[in-house]
Amino acid sequence: MRIASVVAVGGLALTAAACGEAPKDDNNAGSGGKKFSACMVTDVGGIDDKSFNASAWQGLKDAKAANDNIDIKFVASKAEADYEPNLTQYVNQKCDFILAVGGLMANATKKIAAANPKQEFGIVDANPGLDNIYPMQFDTAQAAFQAGYLAAGMTKSGKVATYGALPIPPVTIFMDGFVDGVAYFNTTKKKNVQALGWNKETQKGSFSNDFAKQDEGKKVSDALVAQGADIIMPVAGGSGLGTTAAAKASGGKYSTIWVDVDGCQSTPDCSAIITTVVKNIPGAVKEAVVKAAAGDKLPAKPGFVGTLANNGVSLAPYHDFDSKVPAELKAEIDKIKADIAAGTITVTSKAQPTK
Repeated sequence: MRIASVVAVGGLALTAAACGEAPKDDNNAGSGGKKFSACMVTDVGGIDDKSFNASAWQGLKDAKAANDNIDIKFVASKAEADYEPNLTQYVNQKCDFILAVGGLMANATKKIAAANPKQEFGIVDANPGLDNIYPMQFDTAQAAFQAGYLAAGMTKSGKVATYGALPIPPVTIFMDGFVDGVAYFNTTKKKNVQALGWNKETQKGSFSNDFAKQDEGKKVSDALVAQGADIIMPVAGGSGLGTTAAAKASGGKYSTIWVDVDGCQSTPDCSAIITTVVKNIPGAVKEAVVKAAAGDKLPAKPGFVGTLANNGVSLAPYHDFDSKVPAELKAEIDKIKADIAAGTITVTSKAQPTK
């Protein structure tokens, strides 16, 4: 089945800069010798998506702040058909490092990298398996496991839920971890909290089939709320904003857990967001670019896999819910992090990145 070109986006209106036809240069460059050029190709969400692409761009900006001899620029893809020409134009411009954002760009990146074996590439959320592509992946199942345990500990109805945009690995890995966290809560507490929206065994569940349309996300979460869920974790980019906005408007009838970027920084719906399962994309991208600019070889094997142990994934602060999450539950969540990092608790998902 061919998957439409989509990306987990924050659902906010794109600015003109996000839709530019040509690469955008950052003109705040330092002086000195030859610049190290780091060039990014976004997926269709654009640079101002408040989520995935914005996180990667932040990583480039952080790298430039660390070393002002680094020049950064990006081009925004409007459709899947833009991936190859956008990557190719940066090869032709002799960029030192070309970053592709998102697992849906894996095939295009692999094709262009194979044709240009001396060119250094990086990619977020995929591992095409070529020596000149540095993969940055994230074991979000680990932090989502914490989120599932938290949701199970916070629910009043005894039912929590998750849903995705599309059944692809960067989405289902969150959902696997979430339902396993609920199951772990049930085992340790001898409870029977139900996790709606996803069956890990069958890999079947609820999907909005869109990463951008808020109405589609709201439809899915409305159905889950109708089944009794009072905490929902959308893994659906901008369509998930339909859920957080409706939760905010519900006056506390139900709450949400956000993903990727701290929802209290990236959405207007903080009052309805208990926490966020965070991917530290900026940190991974910054480290890769700074190392590459220093002349270090970026090894395709093992690449980078973000975990709880290396802070590549995490739970965001509880923000407005800080006083509502019991101290005992907070301590248990911290203990789970330590146990996962130590290997005492093993979190598994078919969608986990290879290490």
